[in-house]
Amino acid sequence: MASKSLERSAAGERRQPTLQPGQTLRDRYQILRILGTGGMSAVYEARDLSFPNVVRLVAIKEILSAPGVAGPDEAARALIQREVDILASLNHPAIPKIYEYFQAEPHLYLVLELIHGQDLETFLVQSAEPLPERTVVRWAIEICDVLHYLHTRQPEPIIFRDMKPSNVMLNEHGHIVLIDFGIAKIYRGEKRGTMIGTEGYSPPEQYRGEASPLSDIYSLGATMHHLLTARDPTKEAPFSFAERPLRRFNPTVSPAVEAVVTRMLAYDPKDRYANALEARQALEAAQKQTLAAGSAPAAPTTLCLDQPAAEEEDTQPVWRFRCEDEIRSSPRVSQGVVFIGCYDNNLYAIEAKAGAFLWKYPTEGGIAATPAIWEETIFIGSEDFNMYAISARTGRMMWVCPTKGRIRSSARVAYEHVFFGSDDNFIYGVHARTGRLVWKSPTEGPVRSTPFIQDETLFAGCEDGQVYAINLRRGALQWRHNCGGGVTSSPLVWEGLLIVGSADRSVYALDINSGMPVWRFRTGQAVISSPAVHNGTVYIGSADNCLYALEATGGRLRWKFETAGQVNSSPFVTSEAVYVGSGDSQLYCVDARTGRLRWKFKAQGPIVSSPYVVEGVVYVGSLDGWLYALPA
Repeated sequence: MASKSLERSAAGERRQPTLQPGQTLRDRYQILRILGTGGMSAVYEARDLSFPNVVRLVAIKEILSAPGVAGPDEAARALIQREVDILASLNHPAIPKIYEYFQAEPHLYLVLELIHGQDLETFLVQSAEPLPERTVVRWAIEICDVLHYLHTRQPEPIIFRDMKPSNVMLNEHGHIVLIDFGIAKIYRGEKRGTMIGTEGYSPPEQYRGEASPLSDIYSLGATMHHLLTARDPTKEAPFSFAERPLRRFNPTVSPAVEAVVTRMLAYDPKDRYANALEARQALEAAQKQTLAAGSAPAAPTTLCLDQPAAEEEDTQPVWRFRCEDEIRSSPRVSQGVVFIGCYDNNLYAIEAKAGAFLWKYPTEGGIAATPAIWEETIFIGSEDFNMYAISARTGRMMWVCPTKGRIRSSARVAYEHVFFGSDDNFIYGVHARTGRLVWKSPTEGPVRSTPFIQDETLFAGCEDGQVYAINLRRGALQWRHNCGGGVTSSPLVWEGLLIVGSADRSVYALDINSGMPVWRFRTGQAVISSPAVHNGTVYIGSADNCLYALEATGGRLRWKFETAGQVNSSPFVTSEAVYVGSGDSQLYCVDARTGRLRWKFKAQGPIVSSPYVVEGVVYVGSLDGWLYALPA
C-alpha cells in the first residue's frame, strides 16, 4: 500500500516543493521522496538519522511560500501554529502524532507520524462503484470514536471541520486515521467564525461560520453518502442530500443504515444526533438490525454457504515464541527449523519441534518479507533497503545487496539466482552465491509482491497497478497488464494462467504469454492476499473479510467463508483444509471442498502473516508479536 501524505487540498496556485530526495534537513532528516503537494504545503517521506541503528521514517510537512514571497505569510503561520498546538495536545491511535516543529528559513516544517495506507477517496476511485455497506459502517463507527474523543476533549473540545474521504486513511492494520488538522479548531461556543471547509461535505451552518461538534456529524453523513453511492457531493447542489436518498442510488443499502445517514444529514443541527457517541450507537443498532433481518439476496456468483460457528476456540498451541514486535512476515521451515522475520528488525531461527530459540540476525529495519530458503542459505529483505543472505546453520551474514528502497518483497530463488522487488521501483536479479547484481528491471512503482518464475519468465505485481512479465536472463520487459489497482498480491501460474489479486477488488487470471485477461472475479474490497491453487480451485482472501474459493478455469465462485476482519493473509492449502489468518485476530481452518469451518484459534492481535503447514503443524505469526505452532 502507498503512504498517504498528511495534506489538505487547498484552492489557488499549487506551490512547488523546495526539497528533493537525497537532501538532508537540519542534518537530521534525509528526504526519501515527495508524498504530495497542496496549495500551501508539500509533504515528504524522510528518514530520521538520529536513530542510526534502525530505519525510523517520518512525514515532514513543509509550509510553502507564495511565488515571489520570501516566506510564509502571517495567515499561513497562524494556521500552522494552530495545527501544531492541536496535534501536540492530542493522544489517540486514530490521530497522527507530531514529533517536532521548527523553522529553517524561509520555510516552516512539521515532523509527523508517517501513516502507511490509503485514503478512502482512493478506495472509492479504485472501486469505481459504491463500497459495501458493512465496510462503510465499520469505518464510520471508528470515525465516531475519534470524533467523540475530539468533541469531549478537556478543557476545550475540538471540531475537525474537514471530514471527507480524502482526509480519512485506512492504515496498514485496517483501522481509520484522521489526517490533516489544518482547519481544525478549538470550540468555545462562539456563534461566528471563519467560513471554511469543503463544499458538499460542510453543513449549512459552517458556511455561516457557526461550526460546532454537530457539524462534524453532518460531514460524516456526507462522507458515508459518498462512499455508499459513489456520487461526489462536491458536484451536486449544496445541502441537497434530501433529494438524493441513499437507496435510490444503491438499493443494497439497508433501510436502517439509510435512516441513520439521513438523520446525520439533517439541515437543522438540532435534528441530527446529539453527539458522536449517539451516532455510533445508532450505527451499531442499524448494523445489528440488518444482520438480524438477513442481507439482501445475493447473485449466484456471491453465494455464501452456511458455516457453523465454533462456540469456542477448539485448538491450543503446541508452543509459542515471543518476538519483540509485530510479526508480518510469514514463516518458512527447513530441516527442523522455523525461520521468520519480525518488525523488531530481526530474522529468527526457532527449533520447529519445541519452539526453542536458536539464533537471530539483526538488520537495521523492520522485516515484513518472508524468508526464502535455498540450500543452506536464507534470503531476507529488510526495510533498511538491503537484501541479506544468511547462513541457515550459524545465522552469520554471507553477503548483502543494497537497493535504494525498503524491501517488502519476498525473494524467489531459481537457476542459482535470487529475484526480488524493492520500493525503489526496480526488480532485481542477483547471483545467489555472491550477491553480485546481474540485472535490475525498472517499474513505475514500489514492488512488494513475491515474483513467480515459470521457465524463463519472471512475473511480479507492482504498486503502480501493473503485472510485469520479465525475461529472466536479460531483465527485459516482455509484457505488462494494468489491473487498475496496486498489486501487492503475489502471482502464481496454473495451466497457462497467471492468477493474482489487485487493490481494484478483483482477482485476475491472465494469459501467461500475452498478459490478456482470461477471467476476472470481483470481491467486495482490495485483494492483498496471494492466491493458492489446489485441485483446480483458487483460494484467496480479500479485505472484504472473506476467503474465496474460485474455479481456476473460469473464475466461478465455489464458496466463500466470511470472517470478522480483513483477510490480507494468504491461504495455505492441503488436500483437505485451507488455513488463513484474519484481521479479527483468528486463524481459521476451513474445509477445502465445502468452505465449512473446522476450527479456529484466536491470537492476541490481527494475523496478516500467512500460515505454513509442515508435518501436521501450522506455523503462523501475529501482530501480537507471537509465533504460534498449532496442530493442523
